[in-house]
Amino acid sequence: MPSVEQRPIVEQRPSARPQVFGRRIDPATTSLAISAVVVAVMFGYGAWQRRWIADDGLIVLRTVRNLLAGNGPVFNKGERVEANTSTVWTYLIWFWSWVTGGQTEYVVLWIALVLSIAAVPLAMYGTGRLYRIDKGVGPVNRGAMLLLPLGALVYIALPPARDFATSGLEVSLCIFWAALLWCQLVAWSQRETSTGRLDRTQTITTLLLGFTAGLAPLIRPELTLVGGCALLLVVCAPMTWRMRLAFAAAAGTVPVLYQIFRMGYYGLLVPNTAVAKDASGSKFEQGFRYLGNMFSPYLLLLPLIVAVVAAAVTWYLRRRQIATAADAAATGPIDLRKGSGLGARAGAFSRRLQTPSAVVALIVVTGLIEAFYWVRQGGDFMHARVLLVPLFLLMLPVMVIPITIPTGPARDQLAGWIGAGVMTGLWVTTVVWAISTSSVAGMTNGTEIGRGGIVDERRYYIQNIGIEHPITAEDYLGYPRVRAMVESIAEHQDTGGVLLPSPNYDEWYFDPLPVPPPEGVAKQLSVFYLNLGMTSMNAPLDVRVIDQMGLAYPIAAHSDRLTDGRIGHDKDLDPEWVVAESGAFPRYPVLPPFIDQDGVKQAQVALTCKPTQDLIASYSAPWTFERFRHNLRQAVGFTSYRIDRNPLYELQRCNLPIPEPVP
Repeated sequence: MPSVEQRPIVEQRPSARPQVFGRRIDPATTSLAISAVVVAVMFGYGAWQRRWIADDGLIVLRTVRNLLAGNGPVFNKGERVEANTSTVWTYLIWFWSWVTGGQTEYVVLWIALVLSIAAVPLAMYGTGRLYRIDKGVGPVNRGAMLLLPLGALVYIALPPARDFATSGLEVSLCIFWAALLWCQLVAWSQRETSTGRLDRTQTITTLLLGFTAGLAPLIRPELTLVGGCALLLVVCAPMTWRMRLAFAAAAGTVPVLYQIFRMGYYGLLVPNTAVAKDASGSKFEQGFRYLGNMFSPYLLLLPLIVAVVAAAVTWYLRRRQIATAADAAATGPIDLRKGSGLGARAGAFSRRLQTPSAVVALIVVTGLIEAFYWVRQGGDFMHARVLLVPLFLLMLPVMVIPITIPTGPARDQLAGWIGAGVMTGLWVTTVVWAISTSSVAGMTNGTEIGRGGIVDERRYYIQNIGIEHPITAEDYLGYPRVRAMVESIAEHQDTGGVLLPSPNYDEWYFDPLPVPPPEGVAKQLSVFYLNLGMTSMNAPLDVRVIDQMGLAYPIAAHSDRLTDGRIGHDKDLDPEWVVAESGAFPRYPVLPPFIDQDGVKQAQVALTCKPTQDLIASYSAPWTFERFRHNLRQAVGFTSYRIDRNPLYELQRCNLPIPEPVP
């Protein structure tokens, strides 16, 4: 990458190249275009062959159904709970469902597929720009250069990447956003704006860059680090203060406005799913186990080493080419650092930020930090899912690599030929690895959950429901308990109460409301089950669907995290709370036998704890302007508030009296 001390270079005439229809053929552009098309077709074919919608991918569709029905952005009608981590993903699906009028499962399938396929060639285009134009220098590769896929092959060869290309989860949106941001950053880094003054086109594109980076927290909360670092890089580069203010406005308007809405509407600083997952803790041991679960089956360390070596060789050859071009064209040494004072050094540092080198460093560092974040969190219960985006970020600088046939003086060709040979060998190694890895099973037994709590989600559901491509909610009726749940809902919906899963896969326990129902208790049926996606999408919108993990149930979300719980499932609320909170009958013989009636009575008293009552009101009380103001003020406290999952201990925490045992 060029430094600030680099000498100016006179414009070099393009070398003679073959022409087709009067146009000069550029091997780099042609090879990049062919590579992008081939990789996109391969990825699209592979993703389509493994198409499916995960149970977790169906969760967001319940919110979309409520939006389309006019109930607002909620999971259950009348309860303001943000049960989806990605805000943009939710409203993207809602918009296209509204426009097309199509079945939501197929809408999300096609959105995910298109974004996944588009992300890879878009990222390749951004990387290709690194090897063609250097700001203030012009073309630096005077030989015939081919741009061939490397990082792109690494990503699309991984079976989990193809699994989550159509899973209904926001992985496809995340990698598309990362690819778009990468292209914008590379283009920004190659503009000549050392004075800080921009023309109209540069102003618009810079503001669009700010807008894209600013969307990070609405794409996924942990991507805020990537977007925030990108914003910091741009705002510290040469720019007028007026432009900085406009850039900050472009980046912050949408996320700030939505954050105010979230705090006032949901009463939280983060999505309810973030509270349920409780990102404040650390599980490094589980995180390294998750990392090994992704790396071991595919020998992923090999292509990562290849990528590092390819990046190092490319950087070395590029520096030599720039230095050679500068020596050949320079009229004399020119030091662009005017003066040696603190202001001059600060200006030089600011100019260095708007270079391809700085952008590459930013992407690599943020990719490593994202990977570290997930290792610290303990990873996920789905095989490789949460590490796909960090891997994609790390592969961005080497999505394509240059193989150049050197020209020029003979004394300069030896290093070029050696470099071309090394790069060719690295590319061939990657191709061989990709072919041998593309059909490897990540986990040997897809029907079971591994000892670390990790599962090959797609294979698990396919083998348990007997459908090769489960996409719709109806496809999941064959999963244990789901068809029986639908039948139980039809039988008890008008009565109201709670449906609880039984050990028998074909039956559900039903605990009805007392007759007459307690004062203030709505006559509504609640379903309490772990598999929230298939359950909620097979249930009517007037049936309340909640889970013990707390993704859609704030009482569970605000319980303490289990130290040794299964990763991604380390909130586990006892059913006594649900019976108590819903107002269902609290005594035997109506109460299911596995539920402690003393525990139900204790939970009833525990729910009267004043802070808990305030929390419940924040999402269930009618939404008025006064409620908006109250939630806005209390959002910080509600986000950090936790209850003890044991009703007896919760009574002690709130200094409430322990009720007498039920006779």
